[in-house]
Amino acid sequence: MTMKDTHVRTMFETIAGGYDLQNSVLSLRRDTYWRKALAKAIPIKNQEIVLDVAIGTAEVALEICRQHAAARVIGVDFSPAMLKVGKQKIAARQLSNRIMLMAGDGRSLPIRSGSADAVSIAFGIRNIEERSLALQEFYRVLKPGGELYIMEFSYPDGIFLGRLYRFYFDHILPPLGNWLSRTDYAYSYLSTSVDEFPTDSLFLGEMSDAGFAHLEVKKLTFGIAKIFRGVKVAQ
Repeated sequence: MTMKDTHVRTMFETIAGGYDLQNSVLSLRRDTYWRKALAKAIPIKNQEIVLDVAIGTAEVALEICRQHAAARVIGVDFSPAMLKVGKQKIAARQLSNRIMLMAGDGRSLPIRSGSADAVSIAFGIRNIEERSLALQEFYRVLKPGGELYIMEFSYPDGIFLGRLYRFYFDHILPPLGNWLSRTDYAYSYLSTSVDEFPTDSLFLGEMSDAGFAHLEVKKLTFGIAKIFRGVKVAQ
């Protein structure tokens, strides 16, 4: 386990209880729209299995089940505290028969090869230091023809909007987020991790290197969030 792994896991263990509220406040409730867009993008017709990596408090999994009556979700996360919150929400909505949570690492998934119809990960890939290993794992667990959906933060297009958002992201979000989470680092880390994430073209290149084809990127809210899509081509 690297120093980054330890730092990130400790952070999520600390903020799990207030994580959903923090996301809602700091995104001005855009997080709800982003999750709906991600769930809508995943093609589900029958009883497809979606593997949601870095599932956190299960908000994406719950949205997938809201939109797709036949979907089944397997959720993996390396934070026991986040999984505990997720399990409580799933039980409260009586969805334990459709959503299963387990502890695991995106770089070594506890899922057999070729078993998932789709893989999703929302705002989690930037927390994984060895992205190439994670992308290879996503490819491994997908069935031929299966699709990968990665949602991540970015910066909006346009000079004025970009500068305005950059000011919020650098000078308002970190102290406000740290205050809400009662930490002195959690949302400072968020800003740093988004800065360090590769450009669209570089990240799509990483997906291609892992074997994915038919690559696409969709911008949400002027590019503040993006959905990267790739397909494991049937062989």
